[in-house]
Amino acid sequence: MALVRLFYSLAVLLKLALSVDHVPMLLWSTHSSLWNSEATLHEGHIISKQELHMLLQPVFTQDSKNLVLFLQDMLSIDDFTHYSESYENEKPFHNVQELLESSSSSLVLSAVDCQATSHLLDYLQESMDWTLTDIDEFEVSKLEVDTSKPNIFVVKLQPISRLNDISTAKAFAANDKIIGRLTMILQEQGIQFSVIYTAMRSSRIPRRPDVVLESRRRLMATEAQVTDAYYPVNVTNGTSTCILFYASNFSLTVNKSVHVDLTNLTFVSHKVDFSSSVCSATNATLSLSYTGLVDGINNLKIRFLMTKKFYAGSARTWFTLDSVEIAHDNQTVARFNVSLISAPAEYSFHCQLVGTSNLYGAKLIPANSEAKNWDIYLSEFQIQGFNINNNWFSYASDCTSFFSPGIWMGLVTSAVLLWILTYGIHMIMQLTTNSRFDDPKGQALSVPQTE
Repeated sequence: MALVRLFYSLAVLLKLALSVDHVPMLLWSTHSSLWNSEATLHEGHIISKQELHMLLQPVFTQDSKNLVLFLQDMLSIDDFTHYSESYENEKPFHNVQELLESSSSSLVLSAVDCQATSHLLDYLQESMDWTLTDIDEFEVSKLEVDTSKPNIFVVKLQPISRLNDISTAKAFAANDKIIGRLTMILQEQGIQFSVIYTAMRSSRIPRRPDVVLESRRRLMATEAQVTDAYYPVNVTNGTSTCILFYASNFSLTVNKSVHVDLTNLTFVSHKVDFSSSVCSATNATLSLSYTGLVDGINNLKIRFLMTKKFYAGSARTWFTLDSVEIAHDNQTVARFNVSLISAPAEYSFHCQLVGTSNLYGAKLIPANSEAKNWDIYLSEFQIQGFNINNNWFSYASDCTSFFSPGIWMGLVTSAVLLWILTYGIHMIMQLTTNSRFDDPKGQALSVPQTE
């Protein structure tokens, strides 16, 4: 029983250690002594939903109950460190930093579970009879507050376009100005209030470290660095996530001349319609629709067709990506058969390169004449159409086999060197010494011809 408890404790600790699904949260208030600095949690600890609720209790016990909730789409602690300096006269987080330093009470939580932040507004509304007011950046200057009853002001800040450092810094600076302007208006009106600044999800790349480490089985290759990126396409069936799709680069070329980059439209600006996607117990279709792309392509639809089936040979259920279809402007549908994209049903599938080239790890093979006009390129491709838990990719089955060309080269070279070593040792062992030696002081050694 003690051994079982030990394994259970280790499993829980490992799960907590590998979790990256968290966001920072900044809290400050004009009320004094709301949070005890001695109660600050240790570095690396992820605040759970219950712990966050306990930390928010002092906000509810004040006489003047006014709460401002600033919600960012994506945020990570690295954003504060990376964009702390000025970019082309823009000062990201300048107002936030000053407000934290000058406020009567403040608390910085570097890691709060996304499950807690995603239900934060619901919890706040349930905890007290608040008067909820949604505010956009244009209504900040017109804000009027009725202090006779509890108020909660929800400000959904503009999404951050992470195309490059300059554009990201400017977007953060614009949101920082909104935060500073609203808090200044409340202070000028003499209103006591508390502020929460957080995000719905992390801006880190959408893979847990265990998925990254386990999905890369190229022992002689250099591990790719984990960088800030966007979240995958998330398709729901009304209640839960049923399809996840991600690629660091998603682009098409038609007729060898017209190039279409769908990466930003799909994952950054989200100018893609996937409402036609279909999920069921045995079939899943990811349908991505785009409009107004380039000259000659006004409407584009891409479909990924997946099936789940039990195979008696392996005694388990597998999912496969059977085909990919491209349709545009009422033209003939280009259909591609897919090779080597399959995984156990409870896994996701990952491949560094997927497309129409023979050099890629998983190839899309044209199935009709129209498909020959298209070239498809997907890098860091990952997809899952079944058995998704916690809105996250499961362990990834990688298209790179365990015995990659590099490993085969190492094995063959090692075998040759081992054979040379064995042959050398064998030759040394065959060396013998003379049975007789000539003594220069004695009579000369005479060896009969018969010997």
